[in-house]
Amino acid sequence: MHFAFWAVLVAAVLPILWAGVAKSGGGYDNHAPRQYLDKLTGWRQRAQWAQQNAWEALTPFAAGVIIATLQQVPPERIDAAALVFLLARVAHGFCYVADKATLRSLLWLLGFSTVVYLFLLAAHLL
Repeated sequence: MHFAFWAVLVAAVLPILWAGVAKSGGGYDNHAPRQYLDKLTGWRQRAQWAQQNAWEALTPFAAGVIIATLQQVPPERIDAAALVFLLARVAHGFCYVADKATLRSLLWLLGFSTVVYLFLLAAHLL
């Protein structure tokens, strides 16, 4: 199994990690988790937002990897895109928590650009 498939699994774990950051520090109410998360402020709120954004990024990334694979794009190219995506998404989450909005947005763009790249490879346009 090539790296990109493992990268999809890592990308699926990222939102769970950011959720853990959001819930850290005590006071978490597992009886009403959404109410608890809605009331967060500061870095915990931003970690919750990072979690939500990570879930949103997962589907197009996974689709891009699968479609590029089905279209017989060379695995090395898919793997390279997957690595860039993962690095961008991990850094994106850290920037979200640290409130580095401009850098966070640039990292989001980089991550999403890798998804577009995968689709363009799959369409044999690159």
